[in-house]
Amino acid sequence: DPSGKLPVKRELESNNRDEVYLDDRIIEEHLEQLSKDRSIAATYDIRNTDRATGARLSGELARIFGDSGIPNAEAKLRFNGYAGQSFGAFCLKGVSLQLEGAANDYVGKGMGGGEIIIKPFAELVLPPESNVLLGNTCLYGATGGHLFAAGSAGERFAVRNSGAHAVVEGIGVHGCEYMTGGSVVVLGSTGRNFGAGMTNGSAYIYDPDGHFESNINVESIRIERLTPGPEAEELSLVLSKHRDLTESRVAKQILDSW
Repeated sequence: DPSGKLPVKRELESNNRDEVYLDDRIIEEHLEQLSKDRSIAATYDIRNTDRATGARLSGELARIFGDSGIPNAEAKLRFNGYAGQSFGAFCLKGVSLQLEGAANDYVGKGMGGGEIIIKPFAELVLPPESNVLLGNTCLYGATGGHLFAAGSAGERFAVRNSGAHAVVEGIGVHGCEYMTGGSVVVLGSTGRNFGAGMTNGSAYIYDPDGHFESNINVESIRIERLTPGPEAEELSLVLSKHRDLTESRVAKQILDSW
């Protein structure tokens, strides 16, 4: 400040680390058991200031077991509330995160294994197209694992996904952009420019209104009608798991008339 009235260097510490983050609690309460390859289960309340919940836990487990994850045990964690950004980022094999509520952007960012399950509050009854449970850019750069969400996600879903498998009930624009592997099932509408730069992997779209064809990026992908056979049978198993894990009404309706 040329006037000399304001300091030119930091004089007060502004990053207060006295706060205990949710991941810190989880690690303190359960890492010792998990490090011995023993399963744990716990339930926590979560709020939107709890960011990247599960990421630090996966990091500590990777430090112990490596990128392949927990060999024989499972960290089964349930959450109630509204998760902040990057819920389940870098999720590792053996980590299962179930959220009843909703989550912000970047769910499952860099996910390498494990499982993320998101469903609405039990008392919340909305039509599927209004039931938005995830924010933008979910599964960005994911390389493995599974995501099941009984609601819609925002824009750029599964961008640069190379190995994760997901079921959601609607997405925004630029879905599956630059996707190179894995699979995505969308039980609802998609935004425009679907599949831009997509070079591999597969997507299954439930399109009862017939709007999907006008939303695809024709330079990158082609679409075809799913016919009875092994591929359809495998898809029905995926939808059955989605229904059982999330209590999805949409999946139930589709399977009832399969």
